[in-house]
Amino acid sequence: MSNTQQLNDFTTQVRRDILRMVHAVNSGHPGGSLGCAEFFVALYQEILDRKPDFDMNGFGEDLFFLSNGHISPVFYSVLSRSGYFPVAELATFRKLNTRLQGHPTTHEGLPGVRIASGSLGQGMSVAIGAAQAKKLNGDNHLIYSLHGDGELQEGQNWEAIMYASAKKVDNLISTIDLNGKQIDGSTDEVLAMGSIKAKFEAFDWDVLEIKEGNNIEAILAGMKDAKSRTGKGKPVCVLLHTEMGNGVDYMMYSHAWHGKAPNDAQLENALNQNAETLGDY
Repeated sequence: MSNTQQLNDFTTQVRRDILRMVHAVNSGHPGGSLGCAEFFVALYQEILDRKPDFDMNGFGEDLFFLSNGHISPVFYSVLSRSGYFPVAELATFRKLNTRLQGHPTTHEGLPGVRIASGSLGQGMSVAIGAAQAKKLNGDNHLIYSLHGDGELQEGQNWEAIMYASAKKVDNLISTIDLNGKQIDGSTDEVLAMGSIKAKFEAFDWDVLEIKEGNNIEAILAGMKDAKSRTGKGKPVCVLLHTEMGNGVDYMMYSHAWHGKAPNDAQLENALNQNAETLGDY
């Protein structure tokens, strides 16, 4: 079996996890989670230079920060299946007094989670601070972050984006999930932002695009390219073109599944489209 096939099988299992997690509690955000499944699998299985044992300080390894914290189902699935905590714990998603809350939190000490996120617009600032700390500590590893395109409507992002280029934070790779959708409709309908690529370039970032953001091989090639651009005086932005709800035909091409759980019949339909690979929890 090729490595690409293994990663695709892994992604299929992650989609099953996402669907079952949000269905079990009739809440959560499957759309963006499904759209970013390939990215998370590629990130944690191939891209990050990470240590097997979680250390909050993160010295001597790459760090990842999830800014659009509502897509926690995909984050939790990939963390658990990458060895950070037991896969069986996914069954506690969004239940009272558990470590897997709807938005990631840090007070319960869930391995793999470094910041509480979900207050949109703040992750960029955190990632930049972490990147500067790496430099101050003499650590040559990189900081990776993920942000929603609708999230860029929050003004704090642009202050941070301006700061990062002005201070030459060139050990940062920030990926934007470009699916063109948010909870109330398309990003153009809610608050059109024009060309996000042109905006980042105007703020003096090095920008590249991954046109096939739901293709493992395209993601790996794009992120390898992004890594090669670090250390050259500019922060790096990756525009990842994804499809919300990817892998479940009735969820794709619509914003309706941004924050809506499938019912019993819809769950069965979706799981039938994604045959079990690694074993459900």
